[in-house]
Order: sequence, then C-alpha cells, then structure tokens
Amino acid sequence: MYKTLLSIFTILFLSISEVNANKNIIKNLKKGGNIIFIRHALAPGSGDPENFDLNNCNTQRNLSNQGIKQSERLGIFFLKNQIPIDVVLSSEWCRCKDTAKYAFENYKTFSALNSFYSNKYQKNKNTQMRDLREYLKSWRSDKNLILVTHYVTILEIINKSSSSGEILITDSKLNLLGSITDY
Repeated sequence: MYKTLLSIFTILFLSISEVNANKNIIKNLKKGGNIIFIRHALAPGSGDPENFDLNNCNTQRNLSNQGIKQSERLGIFFLKNQIPIDVVLSSEWCRCKDTAKYAFENYKTFSALNSFYSNKYQKNKNTQMRDLREYLKSWRSDKNLILVTHYVTILEIINKSSSSGEILITDSKLNLLGSITDY
C-alpha cells in the first residue's frame, strides 16, 4: 500500500513539475530572443538511402503521415501560445523543409543546417558549423529564431541529443533553457 501511494504521489509530483516547467518555457518563448532548434518530425529509418539526391525528395527519407501530423501540431503549438517568430530556417533535406512547411508555412533554407551524418556529407561538417556559429553570433531579434535541422547538427552545436520533432530552446549564447516533446 505504501509503495502504491508513493508511486502515485511521485507520478503526480512529476506531472505537476513538468506542466510548470513547460509554462516557464512558454513564458520565455513569448519574450523572444531565443534560438529554437527543432529536429525534423518523424521520418522512418535513419540516415539516407544510397541513391540520395538532395534535389530529389523521392530519393530521400521523408516524413511519414505521423510526421506530417506532428509538424502540423508543432505549428499549432506556436500559434496557440502566440510565440513570436523572427524567421524559420531549414536544412535543405526534404524532411526538414516539409517539417518547416507544415508547421510554419514560410521558411528559407540554410545549408549550414544540413545533415553531415552520411559519408557523402561529412566533409561539410566543419564549414557548416563555422557558418552556423557565425550566423548565430550575428543574429539579434526580439522575436525567436527557428532552425529546423537534424540530430547530428543539434548534437554538434549544443551538445544535446534530440528526438524527432523535439523543440530545444537556447538563449543567444546557446545555453540550453529547456525542451518540449509533447505539444
């Protein structure tokens, strides 16, 4: 009986803590000036097919129907919470562009957000990270910057792993302020 009560109390406490944490994160997002990294929504598999062509979505790993719905919910989260957006930048990969399109409609591509997971693109890593850091260093706005990108890019720039569709919020110095996976 004691273990059951303790388990219930722990679950309730953690749920309340998570809700309060999300409220604080949303409050911070409404203030603006944050850099928001979003890993592309659900796209089954990992990496890209051997015949991958950056200019042909049919050769890439793309969003599933669930990933499309996840992207739409992502956009609704930002609208519902009236989170101000300066600009949305996306990797040139179709799964990132589609995440940005379904969530925010308007976006621009930025090659520094591209994946360097596969051998074919690993040679670009250092240049991309330099370009991304330079862009972020010069970015200033009272709204939020949204970057739709890949696991490897997020891991490299803020040293944090991410799940599909996860929102990771940093300040302008790339200090992690929090993340949201349930929206």
